[in-house]
Amino acid sequence: MALFPFRRPAPVQPAPADAARLLDGFSIEVMPRTAEKVESFRAILPAGTRVYLAHIDGTPFEAMLATARRIAAEGFPVMPHFPARIIPDRATLADWVARYRDEAGIGEALVLGGGVARPAGEFHEAMQLLETGLFDGFARIHVAGHPEGNRDIDPEGGEAQAMAALGRKQDWARARGVEMAIVTQFVFEAEPVFDWAGRLAAAGIALPVHIGVAGPAKLQTLIKYAVACGVGPSLRVLQRRARDVTKLVVPFEPTELVEALAARKAADPAFPVERVHLFPLGGILPAADWAAALCGRGSAARTA
Repeated sequence: MALFPFRRPAPVQPAPADAARLLDGFSIEVMPRTAEKVESFRAILPAGTRVYLAHIDGTPFEAMLATARRIAAEGFPVMPHFPARIIPDRATLADWVARYRDEAGIGEALVLGGGVARPAGEFHEAMQLLETGLFDGFARIHVAGHPEGNRDIDPEGGEAQAMAALGRKQDWARARGVEMAIVTQFVFEAEPVFDWAGRLAAAGIALPVHIGVAGPAKLQTLIKYAVACGVGPSLRVLQRRARDVTKLVVPFEPTELVEALAARKAADPAFPVERVHLFPLGGILPAADWAAALCGRGSAARTA
């Protein structure tokens, strides 16, 4: 079967309605310590917002489970992370899956390799977790994507291993009738995403993409996280802004990025980016406020 790569249409001007349409239905990422600062998720997030629960190495599982229960009780779908490299063995994975399912009513997960240098046990990649069979019965599984590459997966550069891994995950999901999407590392400009979308199509990857976007934050905060997380060429957006001292004290907002992606989606519906996933690096409320304003809902805090 012939593959027809994604072709970029001619540049178009962004329309506010297109940006609001792309941002509608966004998801957001929290950790137990950041969730503790939110008195009510219902007060700041639209109904039905998917909340990813990030599992950072060293976070006790009981804290993860308690946070999942609390957010689910407020009526939001919760998608906990399962990072392969921090899970010591199959028994631990089975326990986590069962407790999330039975105690918090969770039936979806983000399954990923995890960014630690040395695996805690027998797992080192997401596919190994899927192949345990422990996620059979989950309605939705998301996997990680890296528009600007990932040295953990492809140490010599390029993305041959990353693309092959996405192909295996796509095959796994299709064979089981599981809804799967790619959620990406955050980026700061659209051009690398356009290029990556073309390479996904050329590799036969047809999974929908939920693009990672860093919420409003101080420039210094974003640069720190970007360097730590291995963000690639799009980091230059922050570096250019850093040269203007008048902008160092003004939070950076991802509006231009979302508008550019939305314009591309409006011009070519085959463009695989379907949702925005917010990394609230400057705080959950500022991220929710920004999304509410761009969608024309006003401040999340004021409309609560």
